Amino acid sequence: MRILTSILILFSIINTTQIRAQLGKEQTVFTKKDSLRGNLTPPRTCYDVHYYHLDVKIDPASKTVSGSNTIYFEVMENTKLLQVDLFENMNIEKILLNGKKKLKFNREFNAVFIELPKELNIGTFQQLKIEYGGKPIVAKRPPWDGGFIWTQDSIGNPWVGVACQGTGASLWWPNKDHQSDEPDSLLISVTVPNGLENISNGRLKATTKLKNGWTKYDWFVSYPINNYNVTVNIGDFAHFDDIYVDEAVDTLTLDYYVIPQELEKAKRQFAQVKPMMEFFHKYFGPYPFIRDGYKLIQSPHLGMEHQTAVAYGNQYLNGYKGTGSSEVGIMFDFIILHETAHEWWGNNITTNDVADMWVHESFGAYSEGLYVEHAFGYAQAMKYINGKKQNIRNDRPMIGPFNVNMEGSSDMYDKGQLVLNTLRHVIAEDALWMEILRGLNQEFRYQSIDGQQVFDYISAKVGMDLYYFFDQYFRYKNLPIFLVKLSKKGDEVKATYSWKADVKDFKMPIKVTTAPGKFELIYPTTEEQTMDLNGLHPDDFRIAEDQYFVNLKLWKTYIDPRK
Repeated sequence: MRILTSILILFSIINTTQIRAQLGKEQTVFTKKDSLRGNLTPPRTCYDVHYYHLDVKIDPASKTVSGSNTIYFEVMENTKLLQVDLFENMNIEKILLNGKKKLKFNREFNAVFIELPKELNIGTFQQLKIEYGGKPIVAKRPPWDGGFIWTQDSIGNPWVGVACQGTGASLWWPNKDHQSDEPDSLLISVTVPNGLENISNGRLKATTKLKNGWTKYDWFVSYPINNYNVTVNIGDFAHFDDIYVDEAVDTLTLDYYVIPQELEKAKRQFAQVKPMMEFFHKYFGPYPFIRDGYKLIQSPHLGMEHQTAVAYGNQYLNGYKGTGSSEVGIMFDFIILHETAHEWWGNNITTNDVADMWVHESFGAYSEGLYVEHAFGYAQAMKYINGKKQNIRNDRPMIGPFNVNMEGSSDMYDKGQLVLNTLRHVIAEDALWMEILRGLNQEFRYQSIDGQQVFDYISAKVGMDLYYFFDQYFRYKNLPIFLVKLSKKGDEVKATYSWKADVKDFKMPIKVTTAPGKFELIYPTTEEQTMDLNGLHPDDFRIAEDQYFVNLKLWKTYIDPRK
């Protein structure tokens, strides 16, 4: 008890003066609750999760979840205290160590501190079973806020889903709710009323009819998985399947679960999956979870990248619910493409802290533009990517504050896509850029990483200093400003130019018109430089704005030749 009390006092001291982060013009105040959720303290770092067995009964009638989660873990540091996470509205009935010892615990907000009868020794393997139950929070606006979705399909059958990215998997099951610790594998056992089916991540290993009017479905995940990806999809589903063959790798099974009334719509719309899979394999490498297959499951919300069990709710329309910010944007199903892209960006590569969720979302969004290039050509891709400019807010940095479970700006989607397109043209070597995209997925395969590792990898592969670029675009909310002063005196035209940016010594190359209809790379810095533009009228000066996402501030001066 003395150890628990001391640690909780320490946490209180750390959080007495609440943590503050300056995000753009806003000052966000973080509380102890945020720190307990987002920070890696000794009661968390002292153990490494290897395996979960989540065994729950989900009742649509009472909107309850009950059962247990057994955590198999390795002790990384000697400890008498463990932290797991479960939202405070969910009841814990008991906690057992290695199936025998009933343990004492204390709860603080959504953190559960478990007292151990004796110190666990480093290097040992232990088992913690948590029995629990309750009514999980209901999502008000899924998938943007977390919670369960309890609804019905068009003919009145129960239809249940969950979305918990950001809010936390601990809203419905007890776990070490931090992205840095993924289990190596997972068994998901879900019991539902007869007549309903549950579809979860991984492969279905068993279906067991119970005597009391319930059916149990066991799904096994054979790869590392982040906690917010663990999912259930409960309803009356029709199933159809297909395969994608990659001769260099293996055959990938494609399984589709949809509301029966919309089966024919689904068969037509989901025909897009195979050409998309061909694109993903070409640009990012083989599907990361081939043993577990790929599933696309109709859901009662818009969509979510649940690993090997992608949730789909785009109404069988192209674009984003039938709309796009460019004409080519309604030539494909946005949700299928974007959420499946996360199998590489977010599921294969996962960030340690949600502050770095830009890795998931910026690369996921960039996949859209790259797919357009693959399917419709480079010019259409530039139209697609630049059509996203209308959505940019530049309200906060795309990298969020660390250790408090807070993401950066939602600009990480559309602005992130534009920034990665800019980076591609700064590197100015497409073969190398494509090698980097595949290389990231190979280098960090099945890992949780820091965003800085992505920056380091790209810089090393390119062999140039790109940290000024990453700092400006990801750590500051403002775009760099390209200052250009054009002067025309008779036939003589000069351009004086420089960068204005938050980052000292910002030095990004950019393509500009140096002659009528001719774009060339120049190398501005924060110091003014001048070049001759003889033969180019100031009105015809342009930057390659489809390739570089910057603010242009332009002045024109016309000088009497007699001066």
